[in-house]
Amino acid sequence: MNQPNSENNSFDHIQMSAQVPCQDCGRRLDQVASELFSEYSRARLQAWIKGGQLRVDGQVQVPKQKLLGGETLEVDVYLEPEGDWQPENIPLQIVHEDEHIIVLNKPDNLVVHPAAGNRSGTLLNGLLYHCPQLESVPRAGIVHRLDKDTTGLMVVAKTLQAHTDLVAQLQARTVKREYEAIVAGVMTGGGVVDQPIGRHQTQRTKMAVRPDGKEARTHYSVLQRYKGHSHVRLRLETGRTHQIRVHMAHIRFPIVGDDTYAGRFRIHAGARPELRDAIQNFARQALHARELGLIHPASGELVSWSSELPGDMQSLIKVLDHD
Repeated sequence: MNQPNSENNSFDHIQMSAQVPCQDCGRRLDQVASELFSEYSRARLQAWIKGGQLRVDGQVQVPKQKLLGGETLEVDVYLEPEGDWQPENIPLQIVHEDEHIIVLNKPDNLVVHPAAGNRSGTLLNGLLYHCPQLESVPRAGIVHRLDKDTTGLMVVAKTLQAHTDLVAQLQARTVKREYEAIVAGVMTGGGVVDQPIGRHQTQRTKMAVRPDGKEARTHYSVLQRYKGHSHVRLRLETGRTHQIRVHMAHIRFPIVGDDTYAGRFRIHAGARPELRDAIQNFARQALHARELGLIHPASGELVSWSSELPGDMQSLIKVLDHD
């Protein structure tokens, strides 16, 4: 296969060309383009074909056009802003940054993406201020999310190519995402929760285990047992909304501080007053994205990062140790 020639004068202007191999005679334009320009999604390439930004020998064609082989495919496109979000000077805890990705450590009480009722003050607004080129990348490069009050590591794509690559890695389940949490109850050992998750039938802001939901799998192991709680490590195999919180509540080991899924307050008999207060007043779910590993979109190397537990979880563990 011929390698495409690429000439990017700026992050929002993409120019590429490639010759169609003779063995691709009879194949559709969009199929061949998705192989020659594999760093972009097929849906985006189809849009460029329809918009005349991806041409065949200088001519506008349709995605299903059959090719003869030997034609030259040319891409010349200026990327448009993907949304009307506004940049805001919001401090970011950046762990790693290069030309292709940003890895950051998200604090608690920070919404990741604007939505109804949260149009500003989000991580996305802060990313646009830090890196204006992200306005041309879907969702400003955000490829996975953490809940507002979950802390820890996230990766952001700085280019359209990196975005396509990271989304594919997430879909292929090759991205390593490990969490730590404090849960109510004493676990006897590790295991896996393999239960589908879907929207709650009556409370539409919540998720729930339900037979018609999407496949969801969470692995867990015990790091430390206490009298009435456990410090656990969790690994996501899938990435459903609220997955860890829903799965831990489902097996009756809800995450401390999770007002949405934990149910009524639980504390073991004989707990010291200090522990009761610490558990009852923990201001968020005690969940932290500790480890992140992926294949770098540009170098192809396996890279990983880790993040220390935030201060509130460390303090809670100290109180548990003393109980």
